Amino acid sequence: MDKTYAGKSWEEIPQFSDAGVLDLMEKQTATKFPPGSMWEYSNSGYCVLAKVVEKASGTPFAEFLRERIFAPLKMSGTVAHVNGKDSVKDRAYGYTKNAGGWLETDQSPTSATLGDGGIYSSLEDLSKWDEALREHPLLSEAEMQPALAAVALPRGSQPVPVGPDGVPIQYGFGWFLNPYHGHPRMWHYGESIGFHTVIERLPADGLSIVILANRTDLDPASLALEVADVVLAGK
Repeated sequence: MDKTYAGKSWEEIPQFSDAGVLDLMEKQTATKFPPGSMWEYSNSGYCVLAKVVEKASGTPFAEFLRERIFAPLKMSGTVAHVNGKDSVKDRAYGYTKNAGGWLETDQSPTSATLGDGGIYSSLEDLSKWDEALREHPLLSEAEMQPALAAVALPRGSQPVPVGPDGVPIQYGFGWFLNPYHGHPRMWHYGESIGFHTVIERLPADGLSIVILANRTDLDPASLALEVADVVLAGK
């Protein structure tokens, strides 16, 4: 967390957009590794994907999300926030604890990128999104399958990164897929300056856990698994 931005409002912090990320990437002269030889999570890749969606749809990415996902699912409290174009009702601000108390650490230069984040939502709306993942009103079960198929690298590729549990990471389209104690699982975490979040879905068990924290001294991923342990032990 960069203390440079502590206590400063959105207007005081220069913001990168998805287009700005693409501009930076266009200036690069080499890739981190040869394409197809390794897998690694990339925020920049999702920013580029947002620009691909805009070009293919002819619609700004924030508006595309509203028309194609949020409105059909009646997620009325969810918005891909673009400063000066919309507002976030009852929104929580991010905080970081230090020796002197709490600092408002709500924005960083990448807080405005939307391909990899910038979505303001609520537990109620995320429950609607979770239901859509089960009932498939937007994407059919078959259309969803590529997101749930782990990246497969050619033989001889560099090893896939290892997760905190010491097991090679399995990753699909936007979902970590490593099972949990033998239970099929799709999950992801997110963090930004002042915020930590996680969603854990154990579809075979009908269990979904979402934790949204507007403080950086909590570990939502560990808390979610503690909840999962309690629920699974009761079955």
